[in-house]
Amino acid sequence: MNAARVRLAAPLLVITALVGATLPAQTRPAPVEQPAQTPESVVNELYGLVTFKVGTAPDWQKVRALFIDEAVVVLRTARDKMTVFSVQGFVDDFVRFIESARARERGFTEKIVHMQPTVYGDIAHVLVLYEASLNDSVRPPTRGLDSFQLIRKGSEWKIVSITNELVTAARPLPPGLRE
Repeated sequence: MNAARVRLAAPLLVITALVGATLPAQTRPAPVEQPAQTPESVVNELYGLVTFKVGTAPDWQKVRALFIDEAVVVLRTARDKMTVFSVQGFVDDFVRFIESARARERGFTEKIVHMQPTVYGDIAHVLVLYEASLNDSVRPPTRGLDSFQLIRKGSEWKIVSITNELVTAARPLPPGLRE
């Protein structure tokens, strides 16, 4: 490019940038959503997605997008029973819970109390102490421990597996996870 073109192009770039910055928000292009960049942000997003207000429900497509297709979820489903689910099985089980507990009319909260991440290269392990409850419940929240395994695929972290255990008098929390 010759010097005359550079002198003409530079002011045009500045004007274009200034005009773009002063456009109303609705005429500017929407920012591109960035993928979750850390294992912790993926785990936080999952808990945020399964928490919902009265009259709403989780966005299951967004939930599924956090997992690799082959992911496994193992949940404590009874005092003496663990159940192994695919991602779709996990979603189906959660939908059954929402229906049986009338959670759509009550709202549901699952919040992180403590998170302990360990990242090494392209793998991560995240332990989460959580509390879950129906929003109108008078009972104390159920406490549990979720163990997440994640891998980095390109620039995104994806959930490979979740295993779950409920906190009980017979199964108190390990010392490193107590508040």
